[in-house]
Amino acid sequence: LVSVAEEKKPELYIECALYIDGAPFGLPMRTRLKTTGPPYCWNELITLSSKYRDLTAHSQLAITVYDVSCGKTEGLIGGATVLLFNSKMQMKSGKQKLRLWQGKEADGSFPTSTPGKVPRHERGELERLEKLMNKYERGQIQSIDWLDRLMLKSLDTIKDQESSKHGSSHLFVVIDFCSFEHRVVFQESGANLFITAPIGSTNEFVTVWDTELGKTNPSENKQLKLARSLDRGIIDRDLKPSNIERKSIQRVLKYPPTRTLSGDERQLLWKFRFSLMSEKRALTKFLRCVEWSDVQEAKQAIQLMYKWEMIDVCDALELLSPLFESEEVRAYAVSVLERADDEELQCYLLQLVQALRFERSDRSCLSQFLVQRALQNIELASFLRWYVAVELHDHVYAKRFYSTYELLEENIIKLPPGVNGEDGYQLWQSLVRQTELTAQLCSITREVRNVRGNTQKKIEKLRQLLGGLLSELTYFEEPIRSPLTPNVLIKGIVAGESTLFKSALHPLRLTFRTPEEGSCKLIFKKGDDLRQDQLVVQMVWLMDRLLKLENLDLCLTPYKVLATGHDEGMLEFIPSRSLAQILSEHRSITSYLQKFHPDEHAPFGITATCLDTFIKSCAGYSVITYILGIGDRHLDNLLLTDDGRLFHVDFAFILGRDPKPFPPPMKLCKEMVEAMGGAESQYYTRFKSYCCEAYNILRKSSNLILNLFHLMAGSTIPDIASDPEKGILKLQEKFRLDMDDEACIHFFQDLINESVSALFPQMVETIHRWAQYWR
Repeated sequence: LVSVAEEKKPELYIECALYIDGAPFGLPMRTRLKTTGPPYCWNELITLSSKYRDLTAHSQLAITVYDVSCGKTEGLIGGATVLLFNSKMQMKSGKQKLRLWQGKEADGSFPTSTPGKVPRHERGELERLEKLMNKYERGQIQSIDWLDRLMLKSLDTIKDQESSKHGSSHLFVVIDFCSFEHRVVFQESGANLFITAPIGSTNEFVTVWDTELGKTNPSENKQLKLARSLDRGIIDRDLKPSNIERKSIQRVLKYPPTRTLSGDERQLLWKFRFSLMSEKRALTKFLRCVEWSDVQEAKQAIQLMYKWEMIDVCDALELLSPLFESEEVRAYAVSVLERADDEELQCYLLQLVQALRFERSDRSCLSQFLVQRALQNIELASFLRWYVAVELHDHVYAKRFYSTYELLEENIIKLPPGVNGEDGYQLWQSLVRQTELTAQLCSITREVRNVRGNTQKKIEKLRQLLGGLLSELTYFEEPIRSPLTPNVLIKGIVAGESTLFKSALHPLRLTFRTPEEGSCKLIFKKGDDLRQDQLVVQMVWLMDRLLKLENLDLCLTPYKVLATGHDEGMLEFIPSRSLAQILSEHRSITSYLQKFHPDEHAPFGITATCLDTFIKSCAGYSVITYILGIGDRHLDNLLLTDDGRLFHVDFAFILGRDPKPFPPPMKLCKEMVEAMGGAESQYYTRFKSYCCEAYNILRKSSNLILNLFHLMAGSTIPDIASDPEKGILKLQEKFRLDMDDEACIHFFQDLINESVSALFPQMVETIHRWAQYWR
């Protein structure tokens, strides 16, 4: 691949010649002509006449680039020489980047006058990274999918910076040497000349290549196979575990989905697999015991899987995690998911789209299932389209997500006219128009940001644009489905009621007309990655559902969030004020609520309903922010509605990350406790009671929540991509699965007491640090 900058289009070819100890060996080989223009890519295999065993330590390859577009005489571009063995006498492999000596033919003598290697003093960050990249491509650096994607993105950025810094005065050619399973080392025939010096005589490290590193121990493998082959017999069917074995099995079944089973535990479950078939919780654990590389064992496991007691939907999510590669297992998981209703499926839709990364093919059972369910529900269809469209930016899995996007489009277009006469094509167009709307809102945001002056001038510009150049946005030709609530049609923007927030990114607050002269308000943000907010709000929505199923309504506010790109998205606008604003205007939360819900005879002069709503919402969000490890809490991102509902916004830090040092475990500010009558009041005791009840209810669904986060493991969401395994373990830690419900009540009350005591003057160092958090 050669980068050549010339006005006319050169016609290039490369000549390769092998030199052994400075003398030419065999005939030089030439590539075909290339006229594609820079960068030139031959992608051609060159085979030289010599055998590897004939090479010497000083064998080198001379590469010369010629241009034949100059006429009859061949124009010499330049040449470079590369040694075939490195300083450790190992055969070079992988990509080698050589700098061409312009106007010179490659010199094959030893030492050469045209070395292709960039001199050490001229090497920069790019050369260092290219060397590491070469190692990575040869498999010498471990591949970690999520980290690789971050690395490749950063590498592109550094390349752009380096090229703009240095320009392109040098020409380079990249050649790719063959790679073998093991390193090829040069050795003279006869005695082994490379006997290492006695260890300990020098302080240098001794590198020993262990070819069996990372491979399974054959003796252990043989023992495992023998044990399982004995267990495969008919005798297994009647085996019943002893009391001790039964207790061990029950302990294993209680393990969280993140726990890896030991060899003995796997053997135990395999041995008593037939007696466990009536225990639905045991299926996911049993499938982890299967040696899928053994065809007979895998076949038997699949047969048992279909005879097993039907598992719950939350366990089916575990079978879609990256741990399970078998297509039959993943297809079985999808068949279980078919039992979920639309509301439940919508709770998991975001994670199911992420799970497409772990499928074995582009149009998998999971992909087809999601599309089929979307055809029956416009909300599912709209959200599925957006979740997939956002992932098209992921260059590693773009093809996979595009395939699902195409499948959705193909199937929706085929739909017959519905109740309102809208056929499939019109339905798809109504969804595509959502993308057109967000593109127009992006351009409005750019225009408004470019206006010099204060926020008021920017608001005037916004209204001017909506009234003039972009007046088609005030009345749409045809109604568009709201991206946040696809069941609601929007007809246009009310220019007079639209404004923007006073912050660095200037988010738009837009009021849309709806049929029957109604309106809905939403916020459009450009410049912020809302995928993390979308995930947290989805978890709040799910947890709210789990609590309500246990008849506990904590007055949560899971407002709608939709990321429409990696740096843009929409949020539902909830009329509310931040605690910072309330405290500056009303001095306390109590006096603010008295203004809207006064009751002279009630405690604190607030109606009992409003006070109860406030206490419940504080309890709900205290538990949820603790479990999800929400960080960066301050009085500007805690909002309060007129009816007493407190809720959190802005989730840039999750799973324990926090920009502030020494964050308290519970995110409770002193003003919230004071509004409940202080730490000694009966209302504060009621608050603690709600917290403990909610915590124990959510602990029951810990497997579901952990499974959903496990499906996010391949996501490029910042706080998950940085270390998915660590994030999931932190989440698991918060559930305290080692404790029973009663112990957890005492644990959580102590947690609240510690955090609250930090808010009031105390002479304890840790508590003092936590108190600083809210200042």
